[in-house]
Amino acid sequence: MKSSRTLLVTGISLVLFATVNCIYVPNLHRPCLRCLCEAATGCNMTIGCVTGYCGPFKISRVFWVDADRLVMPEDDPQRPGAYEDCARQYQCASKLVKNYMKKFGQDCNNDGVVNCDDYSMIHYNGGYSCSTPINNTDHYKRYAACRPPDSKEAALLRNSF
Repeated sequence: MKSSRTLLVTGISLVLFATVNCIYVPNLHRPCLRCLCEAATGCNMTIGCVTGYCGPFKISRVFWVDADRLVMPEDDPQRPGAYEDCARQYQCASKLVKNYMKKFGQDCNNDGVVNCDDYSMIHYNGGYSCSTPINNTDHYKRYAACRPPDSKEAALLRNSF
């Protein structure tokens, strides 16, 4: 009886831990991902790897590791080149970005909302220092030109008060 109760308590604890630590990112939608891609490289699908950053989202190896080392289907994260192959392919790289934002998603600009503006800051600054302003960067200029509607509306509301 004692072992059954221990298993039940352990099972409930695991479920609660998984629920608390699992962040769902509902507004990291297709237009936001596309805009993050535009901000990074102009969404250049043929960019390859340059100075340690690969693919249309400019993903570094550290970013890849933080995003759970996702790879292309049937690939092995231990294989040399697996990171580069995933980062250069839009669909796989998009999954990396989603995983990264699930891990580091937060209100970087302190406006009370976590949206694509914050994901842009996270993507540019990294998850550990996302509050550093980016509005004087080329990344931000490209991002501002394609900012998804939900972010524009939030910015308009902030500026009207």
